[in-house]
Amino acid sequence: MLISDSIAAFIDEMLNDCGGTLEIKRNDLAKRLGCVPSQINYVVTSRFTPERGYIIESRRGGGGYIRIIRKAMSEDDILMKFFNIAKCGLTDCELESILETMYSSDIITAREARFIRSGLSQAALSSLPRELQNAARGNSFCNILLALMN
Repeated sequence: MLISDSIAAFIDEMLNDCGGTLEIKRNDLAKRLGCVPSQINYVVTSRFTPERGYIIESRRGGGGYIRIIRKAMSEDDILMKFFNIAKCGLTDCELESILETMYSSDIITAREARFIRSGLSQAALSSLPRELQNAARGNSFCNILLALMN
């Protein structure tokens, strides 16, 4: 298991134990997990994102902390949030993050995620000029979300 996976799992477990709100000191957590504070920052900024339903507050310095809040969202709230993100266009990376959240929230199955990923992949959109691919991916994904909302 990668160190980033271990850090994410540990933070997620702590969030579950604390009822969805956690305040941690970067340095203390880094010492406890045997890593450097920048690895904690990386995991928090890449895995505990607003797209995945988290609010992050951070204060740097000696007494610095990271506050992570898991927002309870209904399925419709999640779909509307992703719709608003997608209407501006989506990169492959953003789509992947959204699909992971939808799968982990039981909105779609792993099979459905694979279909969506395949249909909106770089390869599937390769006939379009590169500068139009993110807009096309976002537009197509908005239509998928609309179908899921009905």
